[in-house]
Amino acid sequence: MRASTSFGLVHHGLRAAVIGALSLAAVGHADARDNTGAVIGGAAAGLLGGVALGAMLNNNPPPRPMPRPVYVEEEAGPVYVAPRPRGPICHYERRKVWLDEGEFTYKRVEVCE
Repeated sequence: MRASTSFGLVHHGLRAAVIGALSLAAVGHADARDNTGAVIGGAAAGLLGGVALGAMLNNNPPPRPMPRPVYVEEEAGPVYVAPRPRGPICHYERRKVWLDEGEFTYKRVEVCE
């Protein structure tokens, strides 16, 4: 499964911010009769709206809540314990066996206690 990355929206947002900053710098100074304030306000609102929309689309949904554990009380039934075996208890171990001064191998050896 391939993990999704969110770099695409970030790059688009950065490009939009750079374009908006360049267009604001190119506007020039405004007189009282110019409507450049409305253009700048509209551009800023569009930029902020695009950032907000990108954040909403990129956000993962919250995880689903896990169900609560249920504890059930039951009466304990009779417990049977098997008798311990008589005699030695044996198990296998890997031990290093030397073939000559520089070479060795591993063998399984039964060890009884």
